[in-house]
Amino acid sequence: MKRPYSFIAPALVLLVAPSVWPAAADVDPPWVVLEGQDGPGKGKHIVLVSGDQEYRSEETIPQLAKILANRHGFKCTVLFTTDPKTGTVNPNVNNIEGLDALKTADALVLFTRFLDLPDRQMKHIVDYVEAGKPVVGLRTATHAFNIGGGKTYARFGNGSTVKGYEGGFGRLVLGEKWVAHHGAHGKEGTRGRLTEAGSKSPIFKGIKDGEIFGTTDVYVADPPADSTILLRGEVTETLEPDSKPVAGKKNDPMMPVAWTRTYQLPGEGCKPGKAFTTTMGASQDFGFEATRRMIVNACYWAAGLEDKIPDKTNVDVVGEYKPTPFRFKKPEEWKPGVTPAALFK
Repeated sequence: MKRPYSFIAPALVLLVAPSVWPAAADVDPPWVVLEGQDGPGKGKHIVLVSGDQEYRSEETIPQLAKILANRHGFKCTVLFTTDPKTGTVNPNVNNIEGLDALKTADALVLFTRFLDLPDRQMKHIVDYVEAGKPVVGLRTATHAFNIGGGKTYARFGNGSTVKGYEGGFGRLVLGEKWVAHHGAHGKEGTRGRLTEAGSKSPIFKGIKDGEIFGTTDVYVADPPADSTILLRGEVTETLEPDSKPVAGKKNDPMMPVAWTRTYQLPGEGCKPGKAFTTTMGASQDFGFEATRRMIVNACYWAAGLEDKIPDKTNVDVVGEYKPTPFRFKKPEEWKPGVTPAALFK
């Protein structure tokens, strides 16, 4: 079976309304806002953040936002790591403008990796999770931040050893930080196997056991006991969706690859919130229908609309989707001049 690298859906009108950007009038803003069309998500605002250097979040996140806005009615504010001088996309830059949109967000979708954001930007994320608002974490969000000791928000870095904040944002909010690869990176894929809890969860409505697949490998993950494991990752011999499972200890037992939990930061006045985490979600993973359905359903759940999740959520792609293979790129390999708005054309 071939991997579904390219999909074309019937053309739909994208309602793109960039927020105010204090640059020259001929410069695109470093974010995009999609005003949702009709659907159960109408009136709900989701902020989606892209900023990893390997797994093409700048492909996953825009397509996810298009589906949420055009198929389901959510307002989506889409943010990227951008060059502060040009407003162009570059995951190697520690800069995400527009995070103040979190003040009105009903849910946050986070797909960043080892970022060290300026205090003025990181504060918006910290305020959001201290308020106990919902989070959906994709793939590298378990190690979303890498903030050096002595800095204001160092306690949220992946390597944090601060009392009460061990493991940083990933462990404290999502339930796991970066540990290691479990499957062979770039060689072995992931097939999702539903747990008993997963088979009953609204997040997996319309999804059969074994339908979820991704070309990214399984991560080592051991979420806290207060987490509900919904999906485990069967390591496959190859990156093809009909590949056989590998024999041996990699699949006995299988690692969790999707779970939910209630988090609460230890600071005074911090409130409890809910989080969904999957260690899947790379651009090629998102090419598979059932994997898209899990993530879209998780956004419904995070936004408080779990009772509105359809029996089989429409996750047809909007426009053309041609995910590229994941790999690290050198800074000079990123195409110059690509603005967030260009990723939606």
